Formats: sequence, structure tokens, C-alpha cells
Amino acid sequence: MGKYKTYAEINEKIRNGKAVVVTAEDMVGIVKSKGAAKAAKEVDVVTTGTFAPMCSSGAFINFGHTSPPIKASKVWLNNVPAYGGVAAVDLYLGATEPAADDPLNKVHPGAFEYGGGHVLEDLVSGKQIHLRAEGYGTDCYPKRAFEKDVTLKDLPYAVMCNPRNCYQNYNCAVNVSKKIIYTYMGALKPNLGNANYCSAGQLSPMLNDPYYRTLGLGTRIFLGGAQGFITWHGSQHRPDAARLAAGTPRTPAGTLMLMGDLKQMSPRWVMGASILGYGCSLMLGVGIPIPILDEEMALFTSVSDKDIVTQVKDYSFTRPEPICEISYAELRSGSITVEGKEIPTVPLSSYSRAKEIAEILKDWIQKGDFLLGEPQNMLPTVPRAGVK
Repeated sequence: MGKYKTYAEINEKIRNGKAVVVTAEDMVGIVKSKGAAKAAKEVDVVTTGTFAPMCSSGAFINFGHTSPPIKASKVWLNNVPAYGGVAAVDLYLGATEPAADDPLNKVHPGAFEYGGGHVLEDLVSGKQIHLRAEGYGTDCYPKRAFEKDVTLKDLPYAVMCNPRNCYQNYNCAVNVSKKIIYTYMGALKPNLGNANYCSAGQLSPMLNDPYYRTLGLGTRIFLGGAQGFITWHGSQHRPDAARLAAGTPRTPAGTLMLMGDLKQMSPRWVMGASILGYGCSLMLGVGIPIPILDEEMALFTSVSDKDIVTQVKDYSFTRPEPICEISYAELRSGSITVEGKEIPTVPLSSYSRAKEIAEILKDWIQKGDFLLGEPQNMLPTVPRAGVK
């Protein structure tokens, strides 16, 4: 399937307002009616989207030098601890860090009402937060304590840097035990009382490029309402996961490390989350444009929910092996049947928000405000012949 287009050619069409851009949802019908070869020639870019909890997220922040200067070894933002072991007034705030006085699960299940993800939302919303720092004192950094109310505008530097986002597929969680359990997949009722899942399916970025042909260092993306970038493969990146013949993984597989300017982001797409009995997190919006370089990319981006499967797993650890395999079409129908029992399904991700992101990204590209970033270093993948 020889290349039809290059990144440079597609970007030139974007600059001239001539690029044909469609969402991944629309691409399903286009390829079905026209075929992959014709669709590849006609469509230039397919946009994707996802809006879901992404725990492995956070931000590098510099709060500016004080007078006299401080080497901040301990820092709190609205009483949420941040990591101060970077340098002087640099810090890293993790999305899952709870407030210092949070009772956690001492009264089970804990509510985890405020944490790092909520601080990020407050900052992006323009709210004032209280910064408190402590240092041990040196000759060049003599100040030992500092407190100030700040907004995002006051901070010299604030960059979202997320070690692991956009899982390429994820498990469907159930509970076969006799008591309710509280997990990062939400509360799971006993005796297969509900089935929780977390993916935008056919709109999900990495499911539309299963072998990461267009994903890598420098890929420009929608991140939190602003333009961001893929900077590396994410932690727990597993490209060797079992896959279907079309390439989509049957289990959790690839992940992305993402970065973008926090000051450009929107609270609609950066929202703190409280997961009962588990902890704090961050609801984050991500969208990735997929260039249609050839017929294969047209085929990849035409994947539909009925063609994507995941494993139904018991999160009570009573049953160590996956119980069964299910499609996203079944999950999105509102119920699935597991071992003869009909179970209501609950999405942790928002399909409507994912669709909105794909439409926003489409609009940016059509207006010429967003050019494709050609990856300079591709994500680790697997040889096609070596796929399980």
C-alpha cells in the first residue's frame, strides 16, 4: 500500500484551506461506502478524542525566586504536597496527590474530595491558590519559609507533563465477590452487579493507529483545550499485547507521555476527579489528528466499536484470569451478558466529550490554526509478523 501523501503535502493543504478533515466516527462510514483506497485519496486527516480519568498526570511549575531566595524542599499548593526535589523554586505537582490533611481511607470509603487534579483545575480556571514552601537554608538560599496566594498568571512557568496517558484499550472491570469494592475503575457492586469500562472506543486516539505509525516525539495534539505534544511513549507501554487481525489490541497496550502549556488550557478539559474509596485523579481531554498517508491508515481509522474488544476482568482478585472478551459496541449498548447474567455497563470516559474534542480539532485544522507535527522518534512497536 504505497504512500499517497506526505506530512508536508497535507500541511500545505491545511495552510491553503483545502485539507479534507473528518472525525474517526465519520471515517467508519466513509470507508464502508467508498472503500479504503478511495477514502485514502480523498481524506487527509482523521481526528480522534478521549475524555477520561488519567491518573499519571501532573505539572512542572516554577513559582519565581523570592527575596532573599529560597531552595524549596517542601511545597504545598492549597495544602496538596508537591515534589520540591527538582531545584530551587521548581516543583512537580501530581494529579493523584491528596491534600495533606485528607483522612484517606481511615473512614472507608474515603471521599478524596481535593487533590492535585483539583489544584490543576483551579489554576486553569484562574482561581487563586495558596502556595506554601519550606527550605532548609543555605548560604545562597537563606530563606527558610515562604507563603503567597498566586494565580496561574503569576507563575513564571507551568507546563503539564504526563508520564502515562491515553491507554490503548483498557479492561472492563467487574466484581464477582460478595461485597462491594472501590477501585480506580469506580465502585463495583458484588455478584457481577455492574461492569465499568474506560475508553472512547472508535474515537480513541491509539485505537485509530494501532501500530503507532503516526505517533511519536513531536506529534502535535489537542491537550486540555490547548495544543500540546507527544514527547515519548508512556510508562507501562506494552506494544506486544495480544491483538486482533486488524491490529487493535485485546488488552491494555500502548501509552503516551504528553506535554503542553498549562496556561493555554481550559477547565472544560482539565477537571479534578474524586474516585470514592480510591483517591484523587484528573479528568483530561486529549485529541490526536491521524494523517491518512495511505490505504492502510484509512483502514486503521475506520475501526468501529464492534471491531474493538476488551477483557472482562474481576477486580476482587477472586478470578485471576479474564472472564470473557467483549466488544465496545456491546459495552456502549448499556449492558453486557457475562456467564448468562445481564449486567449494566458504566463508562468512566465520556463519548460525547470525546466527540466534541474530535470536532474541535477538526475545526482547528480546517481553519489552518493547527498543522500536523511529523514525529521525529517513533513509539516502540512490534513487527507485524510477531503480533500474537
